[in-house]
Amino acid sequence: MAAQNCLVANDWICWDYVTSRSQELTDATLEHIWITGVSVLIGIAVSVPLALLARRGRHWAAPVLGLTTLLYTIPSLAMFSLLLPVFGLSAALVVTGLVLYSLTILVRNVLAGLEAVPEDVREAARGMGYGPGRLLWQVELPLALPALLAGVRIATVSTVALTTVGSIVGKGGLGNLIAPAVNSSFKAQVLTASVLCVLLALVADLLLLGVQRLLTPWTRAGARPAASPSASSSPSSSAASASAPAPAKEA
Repeated sequence: MAAQNCLVANDWICWDYVTSRSQELTDATLEHIWITGVSVLIGIAVSVPLALLARRGRHWAAPVLGLTTLLYTIPSLAMFSLLLPVFGLSAALVVTGLVLYSLTILVRNVLAGLEAVPEDVREAARGMGYGPGRLLWQVELPLALPALLAGVRIATVSTVALTTVGSIVGKGGLGNLIAPAVNSSFKAQVLTASVLCVLLALVADLLLLGVQRLLTPWTRAGARPAASPSASSSPSSSAASASAPAPAKEA
């Protein structure tokens, strides 16, 4: 009986709300995931060319980094209002705004990753006949993956949070539930939608962390367990360690 009355009592935790509004919660969650995923993917596609442009020199880096930083300082309500005449009340409005916000993080991380590639690696690749395109795709971008994926993780978590602001145009995923519930003091809906939003950010970050570890195994080289004292004291192991080449420097 208490479970049935939690809606009437307007409790913060109400399982009856979850069961009775399960379809509404599912639809809002799926919309949230879709908007976030599309925004981050487009942001990655746009940030790589911008980072390559910024790498060409200071006369390019200053305007690119300055512009992306300036975009991030624009309040979300003002950003959506500026984009409204172009996209109208649509999901494209929210996605475009989220893409512009993600560029601040993604461009800087892609640029940092590209600049961290050792010059001797580039020279070795050129000596093997690698052209600019092949050098970028087969050498530079793979070595820049740790920084790039770190930026993707930050941008994804940030986008999950910012997506809720899209509720002002009815395309905010879980924000569509949070905003009206706050205005009406519907506690169960506020808490449930907010918890789902937090869980989305945590799950997305963990999934991307797994992808990062899978695609960049060399970054875990320093985590290997040290050899046991008995093994390190044997003459054969000492000779092997003396003759073994030094480990490659991490990218």
